[in-house]
Amino acid sequence: MLNRVVVTGLGVLSPNGNDLPSFWSNVVNGISAVNPIRRFNAEHFRTHFAGELQHYDAAHYLDKGLIKKTDLFTQYALIASDQAIKDSGFELSKMDPFDVGVIWGSGQGGMDTFEKQVREYVLGNGQPRFSPFLIPKFIANMSSGMISIRNGYMGINYTTVSACATSNTAIMDAFNYIRLGKAKIIVTGCSEAPITPAVFGGFSALKAMSTRNDDPTHASRPFDINRDGFVMSEGAGVLILEDYDHAVKRGAKIYGEIIGASMTADAYHMTATHPEALGAIRAMKLALQEANITMDDVDYLNPHATSTPVGDLSEAKAIASITGTGKNKMLISATKSITGHLLGAAGVIEAIITLMAMKDSIVPPTINTSELDPAIPSNLNIITKDAVNANINITLSNTFGFGGHNATVIFKKI
Repeated sequence: MLNRVVVTGLGVLSPNGNDLPSFWSNVVNGISAVNPIRRFNAEHFRTHFAGELQHYDAAHYLDKGLIKKTDLFTQYALIASDQAIKDSGFELSKMDPFDVGVIWGSGQGGMDTFEKQVREYVLGNGQPRFSPFLIPKFIANMSSGMISIRNGYMGINYTTVSACATSNTAIMDAFNYIRLGKAKIIVTGCSEAPITPAVFGGFSALKAMSTRNDDPTHASRPFDINRDGFVMSEGAGVLILEDYDHAVKRGAKIYGEIIGASMTADAYHMTATHPEALGAIRAMKLALQEANITMDDVDYLNPHATSTPVGDLSEAKAIASITGTGKNKMLISATKSITGHLLGAAGVIEAIITLMAMKDSIVPPTINTSELDPAIPSNLNIITKDAVNANINITLSNTFGFGGHNATVIFKKI
């Protein structure tokens, strides 16, 4: 018999807030944190703005020695995981350290460190002045390693990479290991620090990002007729997943239970979604099947919906194909309109949003969407403008990534 798996702790570091209370307040109130880029001069790029962390100072959270040894994406992971571990309240001294693991995700790794080191090498006429911390700072698995080192967790430890589906991949893996009895607690989530000249320039060259440079806070417009691309953001999100019996025994606070998760592949194109959304449809159906529910049982769906012309329409049609032809009670809101797109970390940020929606009985809005694309199926109940109070018992969150990765996770209130 498989173990039940619940969420007992949350942590977040995002453009909309450097802790859970401020983040959730800004999401519910539809407050965007997208601004012109400060980290480097972006005037020669097609896009000039992004969702950078606000008032971030690593020294407020980490000591100087640790900051020197870590890239931004690992710093974000450590800070957010500290929050979630504290929120969960479990004590390692009362456990076997091999029962606590870390399954982390990062689609990019330490690109800030890598770019700076290569730039120094080139500008130094090829003189090898590389830092001894270069490799441990930029390899993608370092966040999972550093979280375990910082806290003494000796169980399962690795990093997932599946582009913008990375978070849900990590969450699903952690879910599976706990329900199979391979761990009691797993710290899971994802961190990204992609706002660098090369990464930003690469997405700009793909023409994937919005170019609404005169109005960046309104640039992310999921499902809107005038959407023109996504808005890049950075940060980290963390879930503490725990064996249900273990959580109950220690009197833990429970945000919700994972009841279904699935991944599929489009097997179609490097960057484009499948024209008939076969992979997305199958991922949702498999997750629903595992949860032993139908889409009619889902109260709130947080879509991938990045504000790209093709992607939003493809996902909307996929959702509609499962919900049927009648007007569905399921509420939908695309919160990347508020947070921007945190790439690999998008899924865990949105998992946190769906869990908080269940906890507080409120669905945040899709901001900036003033005129729905008429091609969007009319039976989808997309929440725009303001948050909506509603009793939320079951939520579904989608993430899709370059390479054709599709990942869906379903949560239930206990």
